[in-house]
Amino acid sequence: MPELEMKFYSQRSPKKGFSWETPPAPVPEADIAETVTSEVLVIGGGISGLAASARCVDKGLQVVTLDKNEKMRALAGQIAAVNSRIMAEKGIHIDKKTLAADWLKMSGSRVQEELLWLFINRSAEGFHWLLDLAGDNIEVGVYEAYKGPMFSEYPGTHHIWKKKESTRYHHIGGGFLACEILETELLERGGTLLRGTTALYLEKNADGRVTGCVARCPDGKIRRYQGTKGVVVATGDCSEDPEMLEAFCPIGFRAPQKWDRPGNTGDGQKMLYWVGAALDNPEWAPTIHALGGCGFQGFFLHVNRLGRRFMNEDTWMQAKSVRCMMQPGGDYAWSVLDGKYLDEMAERFDELGGQGMMPLSEVGGSFRREHMEKTMQGYIDKGNAVKADTLEELAEKMDVPAENLLATVKRYNEIVAAGDDVDFGKRARLLTSVEKAPFYALKWGPMLLDVFGGAQVDGNLNVIGADSKLIPGLYAVGNAAGGMYAVDYPLLLNGNSYGRALAYAMQIADVLSAK
Repeated sequence: MPELEMKFYSQRSPKKGFSWETPPAPVPEADIAETVTSEVLVIGGGISGLAASARCVDKGLQVVTLDKNEKMRALAGQIAAVNSRIMAEKGIHIDKKTLAADWLKMSGSRVQEELLWLFINRSAEGFHWLLDLAGDNIEVGVYEAYKGPMFSEYPGTHHIWKKKESTRYHHIGGGFLACEILETELLERGGTLLRGTTALYLEKNADGRVTGCVARCPDGKIRRYQGTKGVVVATGDCSEDPEMLEAFCPIGFRAPQKWDRPGNTGDGQKMLYWVGAALDNPEWAPTIHALGGCGFQGFFLHVNRLGRRFMNEDTWMQAKSVRCMMQPGGDYAWSVLDGKYLDEMAERFDELGGQGMMPLSEVGGSFRREHMEKTMQGYIDKGNAVKADTLEELAEKMDVPAENLLATVKRYNEIVAAGDDVDFGKRARLLTSVEKAPFYALKWGPMLLDVFGGAQVDGNLNVIGADSKLIPGLYAVGNAAGGMYAVDYPLLLNGNSYGRALAYAMQIADVLSAK
């Protein structure tokens, strides 16, 4: 049987003459101050780069890590792992095959399954490694997942925080603590981390092998950095580059607000493209969460800027954001609830969870009534929510037509009384009337957080060229790597981006240490 050349479903980029398609001119050799050589060169010092670097030094490899940021930056706080030991202690188990099937359906089947299963099979291993590095200095919890017939999450979202008595780490919890744990391991094991060092472009030798990069250093000098076993690109996403959004994720432009992610300008994707990497096909998967204004929307009545109901409220944050962007104005919507909302939340606490539907809580926790009251008052104090004694007054404060809001509430209360949402299909258990003063309206809107897309890689995280051949010596991890996301960031399992970083770290270290 003849050997068949594998062809990957990928393309280099839309050909529209974007400025990022043109690589910079090479730095004259006379201007390069020196060459620094290590076994592994990692470009990027966020969660993915630090995880890859720390795991490589654990495997005995010599590592130099470059990061253009002068200080540590972390952009998330949740870490997903599939069937961790923490989950086992709480009696939680995820069926891996079902998760994979749901992921593929949610991504329109535009996912490289090998990479998906790499995350599924190695995320717990990577998370356990992180926990072991921290030892007795941290505590771990698992968030309650969202449960619904239209969309359900898997309960594998972990959060970590430093024990009060610990003096080993400075950061309290979340992504910064995870990055500090990894950075500490990297440095204590003899690795080198150079912050304020910006990679300008990758270099190849005559055989087509990527050997390293040329970078601008904090002292103003230009240096060449090389990795004899491999060069790993871990530079984050492209959400701060308007041209890359236009090329790969135009829906990102429609989000009226953007989370501040300075530095996420697609540097790695550009450098990878310049050396011939195949990039994911557009559109790349965005994270557009309903975090503009109030971060909580709940399961209550949602109305648009005209005071009209427009969706089934029993769904996840990304769906709410997209639905909102399709409405008149598209920049924000309102959740409308009444004076009995705390009782209604408490009654349904065990049936809900996840971002936006209930305040985040640990598995086995209970509804924190006072915390929700303080959260509501905080929204009001910041001008993101309004409170009124009548619906007419509420409509005025919301700046929506009173006749529309009154008609919407009347119709919604009829649906609640009938116990059957024939207009939008919300499950009966989440139908709650709007009739008891005081009345509240929470203003929320879509916000772009990240864009997931990058260079195509194989199961060893080796970058694939536009000719469908592997580019020797070149690897990509984290958001610089493509293949695992499409359509939307899958909140099936919150924190899967950080979970992927840890899973990929295990894989890349195994691959490079075997060379």
